[in-house]
Amino acid sequence: MYKLSALINAFGGELRGEDIEISAVSSLDSAVAGCLSFCLGNKFLNQAKACQASALALREFEPELQCSQIIIKDPQLFIARVLSLLHPAPKAQGKIHHSAIVADDAVVDPTAEIGPLVVIESGAVIGANTLIQAGTVIGQNAKIGAHCLFHARVVVYADTEIADYVEIHSGAVIGSDGFGNAWAGQRWEKIPQIGRVQIGSHVEIGANTTIDRGALDNTVIADGVRLDNQIQVAHNVKIGAHTAIAACTGIAGSTTIGANCLIGGGVLIAGHIDIADRITLLAGNGVPSSLTEAGVYASGVPVMPYASWARNVLQFRRLDEMTKRVKKIEKQCLAKDSEQ
Repeated sequence: MYKLSALINAFGGELRGEDIEISAVSSLDSAVAGCLSFCLGNKFLNQAKACQASALALREFEPELQCSQIIIKDPQLFIARVLSLLHPAPKAQGKIHHSAIVADDAVVDPTAEIGPLVVIESGAVIGANTLIQAGTVIGQNAKIGAHCLFHARVVVYADTEIADYVEIHSGAVIGSDGFGNAWAGQRWEKIPQIGRVQIGSHVEIGANTTIDRGALDNTVIADGVRLDNQIQVAHNVKIGAHTAIAACTGIAGSTTIGANCLIGGGVLIAGHIDIADRITLLAGNGVPSSLTEAGVYASGVPVMPYASWARNVLQFRRLDEMTKRVKKIEKQCLAKDSEQ
């Protein structure tokens, strides 16, 4: 239980109304007495009026609401911080489970926790207060920083370097081989991938996301990056600080993405291109070439009824023919103009 005044002292804001205690954070629709909820704007105001929460975080005071109000510039950020207070991440307990396999020359800080069936291979280093949960594998000579949290069944390949305060969710694979192959006339020959993956601090990587090691140079994920579930990051990709990428995005090899970018779900990014800082790519984008100016970008065909789509596709197939006809007509018109 936390009083609203205590939350305001910790995270800012102005209290309007009674200084009550709250025990949970809920959505506007599901909140009950004792809960704190939040309202992000006028379009949610009717929901807020019907909400049963004991307190609401809002940008501006709403006199029609009967509950206590916390007035703050960014209610969503305020709620995120309250949630972190009410639901703290698990902490390392400074122990190694009896079923874990830890190489004799691996270095595990005494404050770290190694869960059941974890494998830590030769030369690996695990930093202070890091928690490695069940079934995770840490490869040879991998370096894991302090205060990290690896959920169950994460795989970190050899030589990977991960800084402090990194959270990696279940099923993620860090440092697998990039898709490097050379055509030998009648068959493919594998190109050995000898680079590494380097991950900065305060990074979060979603479930079943894969980050390939570099072919020659390193794949680099800078500080503060957020990667959602089921993202593919190919070899030699570089992602700038505090960029956030939503689920099912695929990034081909040797592409550089700048800092503070926002990339929606299902975006397909070609290889060997550069994306500048502060670019937003809307969901479903295809990015075939470099983007050099900050801004919001969109591509693709919006959803439409099948009959309309089929007609449009038919016309699309005739675009080249129509273009040639238009150019021919333009030449004929110009010729007539010159004669006159």
